[in-house]
Amino acid sequence: MKSNRADDISLNEGRNTSNGSYFLPSQSAEKYKAALEKENLFRRLSTIANVPSSGGRIITSDTPVDAAWIGEGGTVPEAELAATRFMLDEYKLACITMLDSDFVRDTGFDISNYLTLDFARIFGKAEEDAFLNGDGVDKPKGLLRATAGADVGVTAASPTGIAFDEIQRLYFSLKPEYRSNAVWVMNDETALGLRDLKDSTGNFLWRGAADTLLGKPVVISNHMPSAASGKKPLVFGDFKYYWIAQREPLSIRALHEKYLFANKIGYLGIERLDGCLIRSEAIKALQMAE
Repeated sequence: MKSNRADDISLNEGRNTSNGSYFLPSQSAEKYKAALEKENLFRRLSTIANVPSSGGRIITSDTPVDAAWIGEGGTVPEAELAATRFMLDEYKLACITMLDSDFVRDTGFDISNYLTLDFARIFGKAEEDAFLNGDGVDKPKGLLRATAGADVGVTAASPTGIAFDEIQRLYFSLKPEYRSNAVWVMNDETALGLRDLKDSTGNFLWRGAADTLLGKPVVISNHMPSAASGKKPLVFGDFKYYWIAQREPLSIRALHEKYLFANKIGYLGIERLDGCLIRSEAIKALQMAE
């Protein structure tokens, strides 16, 4: 994304005719993708599908199919698949970032790089929050949602504290098939509290590598709630079963007239997407007592 006029964005690829904005050219799009992955754990760990058309659905099979040893000429066992359909919506995420016109006109200022990284930071945080806490109203359904979210693997005995054995029970509440690629997700406050947990012989639960717990990676998200009555401060599972449907990638539109008298230029960023957990048993949550 380069500009001969300092106050305009001239994109080398695709004008979005629906709203007069422009999609990022390939190089900037790759930079945006990499920056978004740093800001949003779901962009690193989840399954991302490009679904540009309206409508659409994800179909999953919940029927276990096993291979069997059979004699020559024997009958191969059959399994009738039970399919679950998840309908996809199209949610709009948008923001406006403003810059001084004089700053933009500075020939040494790389506006392409600035906007790419700034929108990645802003959108990455908003996406992660929605993929965790979204209620499905004008935003995706988050995995902490009571319905269509992660299964509750353990209910803590206390409304405010997490015990040593509850962490172990949450670990084993997840089936081995999901446990192999599982990660823990929690906020800083929860992580700090778990650092102090000891077993009956005085050994710390969390020891060894700083970023692993019971041998599995720990990912920090401060969009996760802290331990409080009825909350879910800790989840453990395989995040590949959370799907992000990318409806429309980031597009940017320069707003010249709107902020003209303030000597500023606004840049409107928009993306359209949805997200949902397609298998609730693949991620287990620890829920605090009420």
